[in-house]
Formats: sequence, C-alpha cells, structure tokens
Amino acid sequence: MSALGKDLLKKKFGLPPMPQMGTGSAGKRNLVRKRDYSPVHWDKYFEKMEDVKTNEGNTFRVYECGSEGPVLVFLHGGGFSALSWSLLSARISYLVKCRCLAIDLRGHGDTVTTDDTDLSADRLSSDVRDIIETYFGDDPPPVILIGHSMGGAIAVHVAVQQFISSLIGLCVIDVVEGTAMEALSSMQTFLRGRPKVFNSLDQAIEWCVRSGQVRNLESARVSMVGQVKRMDTDETATSELEREHEHHQLPESSNSVIREEEEEEEEDTLDVSKKGLQKTNATSATSSTPDGFFRTPEDSQSVKKCRYTWRINLSKTEKFWPGWFQGLSQKFLACNVPKMLLLAGVDRLDKDLTIGQMQGKFQMQVLPQSGHAVHEDVPEKVADCLATFMTRQKVVTPTEHFERIFPSC
Repeated sequence: MSALGKDLLKKKFGLPPMPQMGTGSAGKRNLVRKRDYSPVHWDKYFEKMEDVKTNEGNTFRVYECGSEGPVLVFLHGGGFSALSWSLLSARISYLVKCRCLAIDLRGHGDTVTTDDTDLSADRLSSDVRDIIETYFGDDPPPVILIGHSMGGAIAVHVAVQQFISSLIGLCVIDVVEGTAMEALSSMQTFLRGRPKVFNSLDQAIEWCVRSGQVRNLESARVSMVGQVKRMDTDETATSELEREHEHHQLPESSNSVIREEEEEEEEDTLDVSKKGLQKTNATSATSSTPDGFFRTPEDSQSVKKCRYTWRINLSKTEKFWPGWFQGLSQKFLACNVPKMLLLAGVDRLDKDLTIGQMQGKFQMQVLPQSGHAVHEDVPEKVADCLATFMTRQKVVTPTEHFERIFPSC
C-alpha cells in the first residue's frame, strides 16, 4: 500500500497521518542504505574443494558436499563455474541423502588443462568421463547428471554415449535445441554488451545482479567470483579469495557500491548455507545501473583502475556452439535413464520435446519466476523439484526435512 493510502486509512479511523519520509530532520528516518555485494567464500555451502588430476595431465577443480547416497554431478553453463551450484548443492543435500560434486569445466574457473581452448562437445564430454573415473575409480557410485545451458548439453552428450556406467538419472536445466540454436545468432551481440572490466569483486557482483544475469544476490556473491580473474596477474578471483580467506579477511570492498532506497516491504529470501536454513531480508535489485558506472576499455583512465576481467573469452568459443546443441533434443530423448527438464518458460519447448513430453518420455517442470540461471535464481524451488523427482524414481532417500511440493516431478 502506498504512503498516501495509509494516510487516508489513518484519517478515516481518527489516527494522525504518517510523517513524511526523508533525511536530515527530526521524526524522519534514513531511506538510504547499502546492499552488501562483497564476495562469499565457497565453504559456506560446500564441505570440501579438491583438484582432480586426470591421466592426460589436466587438473579439474571440484567442490563437494554430502556424505552418502548417489552422486549428483553438476555441470555449469558457458562462462559460469562450479560455484554457480553452491546454493542448490547445500539445499538438495539438506532435503535428500546424496553427495554433490560440482565441476569447473575446461577453460572455466580454477581448472587448468593442456588446451583450455578446446571446448568441443566431444572434448568436454570426455573430460566429464575422465573426472568420474579418476575420482571414483573402477567402481563408481550411482551418478545423476545435472547440467545447465552448455553444461546441460554436455550432460546429454555424456549420457547418450554411455560414458558413465553407473548413470541412473539426468536433469537438464533451461536448454532446448530449437531455442538454443536460434539464440546463437545474437550471442556475440550479448557478449559485446557486457562490461569488459571491473574495478573490484564487489562491482562485478553488483553488475551480475543489476544486469539480471543472476537475480539472487546471495547466489551472485558466491558464484560471480568463479567467473573473473585479476588483470594484472591473471590469477582467478577464486584463488585470491581463497588466500584472503586463509587470513580470515575478505578483499577490500569497492567504494563505488551503489546506494539505493530502502523499500517499504522487503522480500524474504532463503540463506541455504550448509550450516542450516534461516530467513534473511534483501531488497530486490530493480534499479538500473547509473550511466558511466561501468567503464569500457576505450576510457584509458578507467582501464588503469580496473582490476578484473572475465575468466574465459566466450566470444572466441563461437565455433563450438553449434556442436553443443545440434541434435540435442533427439539425443536427450534417446538417453535410457529417468530424465527431467527444468525450464524458465514453456515457450522454450521445441517440437521434438513437446511430443516426447506428451508421450511421457521425461518429466518436465517450468519455474517461470526466474531467468536463464534458474538454479541460481530460485535454488530452493529447483532443489524441491529435484528432490521430488529423485524420490519418485526411488534413487534417493529423503531426509526429515523433505516435503513434496511438486507432485508432477
């Protein structure tokens, strides 16, 4: 209700009108406060981090939580990192007995390979196979592949080629062949529209939320760190934060954090850390970025100040894009394991998948109140849906915290 409406109600019932809001005078409260865009360390959500060295001389960064049950292997989208699964991993391992293994794919995050430029579907699929074989040996536990965007496509490639002998399930998040192929023509324009540099990690996180790449501030604070690196040393922001964390301090916050008006009603968000669930309040980031806040490389003065850039140059991976998505729908339908498709909108469903869904070949759930990064925007809803799907397939045991919310999954 607006302040005017509240005043009218108060007058109707003989109450004094609300004082006018503002700053600098008695009886008025300060409407301006800072949002916290500082980075968050991964150990709030995962229990351990490990670098897995495969036979080909590659080292893959993985994060893990949970101690029993099937292994949920998470594959991130292009440009993202394993940290994009932080909130979802913590939440799903709270609802069901499982182990979560999130991987930095080749060319991303803190993974280091002999050829970071080869992001072909065959190469990435083989990487996933090699990681599982190295990590678990000759007798891997039951595995459920969960992938987002590019990672979803790679999960399908792994599954259809039967690279994991113990695979018992597959979940693809917001990637469909038809819409993905249509979007490729505008992808370079989108990439050129992103900032090239950031003055601090705080500024990178702020852009991530304000641009809508991730709509959940808590998720952005932990995941954006995995997407950028220092310009002067080429060190990943994850490594920098790790070093600072060991000394029990965070990198210095940016002085350019935007101040914004406090809303009258704040929305509730879930803090889904591994330490438990608790309610926190956060205002929604709806205001636009002020003109000139993010500078471009053409401004020589700002270049000297900028400290971070993108970990991977996605523009240079264009030749691999068609190979990720061509034939994806038929490959997905051909996978001989229980399957689920999570979408941000029903309009993303193409003809092949529409027919397959009507024939009951896979489970589908639409979560419309989210953007492309569904698992980051609404991690609690995705976790509930995954938990329902897996318990329905009888591949996991629910904990006392689980309540079925999505009966169709």
